[in-house]
Amino acid sequence: MHTRRIGDVEVSAIGLGAMPMSIEGRPDEERSLATLHAALDAGVTLIDTADAYHLHADEVGHNETLIAKALASHERGGEVLVATKGGHLRPGDGSWTLDGSPRHLKEACEASLRRLGVEAIGLYQFHRPDPKVDYAESVGAVRDLLDEGKIRMAGISNANPEQIRQAQDILGGRLVAVQNQFSPAFRSSEPELRLCDELGIAFLPWSPLGGISKAGELGSAHGAFARIAEARGVSPQRVCLAWMLAKSPVVVPIPGASRPETIRDSAAATDLVLTADEVAELDAA
Repeated sequence: MHTRRIGDVEVSAIGLGAMPMSIEGRPDEERSLATLHAALDAGVTLIDTADAYHLHADEVGHNETLIAKALASHERGGEVLVATKGGHLRPGDGSWTLDGSPRHLKEACEASLRRLGVEAIGLYQFHRPDPKVDYAESVGAVRDLLDEGKIRMAGISNANPEQIRQAQDILGGRLVAVQNQFSPAFRSSEPELRLCDELGIAFLPWSPLGGISKAGELGSAHGAFARIAEARGVSPQRVCLAWMLAKSPVVVPIPGASRPETIRDSAAATDLVLTADEVAELDAA
């Protein structure tokens, strides 16, 4: 497994987005644990989660609890950087709501600490801007958590370039990661990716395989991924992740998975080196 850096921590170049194991359509716990263990066996050392990854109102932190159980039962569990988030809520009716207030973020962090069973969270990220709360106040709460030693590193998610620069300023230059949606079907975060490359901040694409169907085929607008995959004898998903890795050394995709075979295929993308011509073709797809 090739590695990249988030702050001063070396992590696998491909991480695991654990959300599918706790929301709608989630598998049973046995398969989820098998998926998490398969990720560790494949060399994955970055797992992304959030307290809002759950279904019912009475199971906040379901995903964090699941990850803690998986790490505690695997010999490589101690090598993993767990990145969690606060600021989103799921009231249990299928909706997603926001609370970016400093009080909520600090309480949410304390609860995440307990569920993960750690003294300090490896990477804590403000999940999404709350229009009811000044962005500086929300990021200021994350700064306080960092100063207090409750978290080791700080990140933000779903942010625009202005918010990235603002967060970097509020955190005193200690912003280490930005997690935004980015995929073949969703490329509007290119400016944020370029800014992270400029600043040396890790860029974590969430839902990186968007646009690739479960059958492994891409829509007509993104047929280049399927063509290159066929020529290389690999899955379109693997080509997609290799394309992202080729865009910048700060990119660390976090593809979601709920089956062992899925994360094994994603992890193998670090060994697929695309040519400059292939990258250019995919950029233009």
